[in-house]
Amino acid sequence: MMRSLNYRIILRREPEGGYTVTVPMLPGCVTFGETIEEAITMAREAIELYLEDLSS
Repeated sequence: MMRSLNYRIILRREPEGGYTVTVPMLPGCVTFGETIEEAITMAREAIELYLEDLSS
């Protein structure tokens, strides 16, 4: 069984369009999406990759 972890994300609307996403608990974990939905999806992927990198 895989454990589910929750991380708070911060979405910042960019003046040129889209959203930058940061994950305060994971320094340097930053991504971007054109829409809020895309930004959240990208954040999930970025968190997974960040955690994979930590465990390798």
